[in-house]
Order: sequence, then structure tokens, then C-alpha cells
Amino acid sequence: MRGIPKRLKDDLTIKEMAAAKSLPAAETQKAEAALLLKVVPEKSFVILLDERGKDLSSRELAAKMNAWQEQSHTNLVFLIGGADGVTDDVRKRANFTLCFGRTTWPHRLVRVMLLEQIYRAQQINSGHPYHRD
Repeated sequence: MRGIPKRLKDDLTIKEMAAAKSLPAAETQKAEAALLLKVVPEKSFVILLDERGKDLSSRELAAKMNAWQEQSHTNLVFLIGGADGVTDDVRKRANFTLCFGRTTWPHRLVRVMLLEQIYRAQQINSGHPYHRD
């Protein structure tokens, strides 16, 4: 992704990694897992986006993010796996698994959806009228 959208708070960092596309699916998964796990800071609270995760409303996600941060989890890390999914090592590292419904979404679209939900959560938690039920 190119830069952080201006409306999001400045304490957001986006890192995009990709394994070689020429690898077989299982090897791609392992390579992507190594890349993902390598960049996660040690004491981070990790939220994995995965179809097996919990499907939350925007308000529920905002409340969870607020609660996590109040529990001294100041470094929230969201992980999005590749087209072949993630390894069990990545699943084990996750503190919470989130999904955006049971349908399958292209990874580039999930990134945009996640950024919008992070922004929406920030607005909900600050009392801004951006979100309407």
C-alpha cells in the first residue's frame, strides 16, 4: 500500500510482504508465514484476518480494539495471509482471529476494508458521528 490514508491516526504502520510467486502452495504458505512472523514485534497483540475468525460488527470491533488498548496492548498488529491461507504457526501467534464475513475476498480488497474498519473504530471510539447504525 502506498502510504497511510490521511484520515487515519499517525501511529499506524503498514507493511506488505510477499513470497516468491513461483513456489508451490505449501512452500508459499511457509515462506509467507516466516515473513509475517518476522515483522511482528515481540509484545504485540496480533489480530489475524481469516475466514474462520469471529465476525464482528463495526461497533463490536471498535469496542474490542478499545478494550485491547486499555489492557496495555498498545501495539495491535493485523495480519492478512496470502491466497493460500496461513500456517498453523501464524494461527498460534494470533491473539484474536477476525473475519469479514464467510465469503472469500481478494487480498487487496481486504486491506482496504481493514483500513476502513480501523478508521471507523477510531471514529466510534472518539465519539465522532462518522459511523451510523
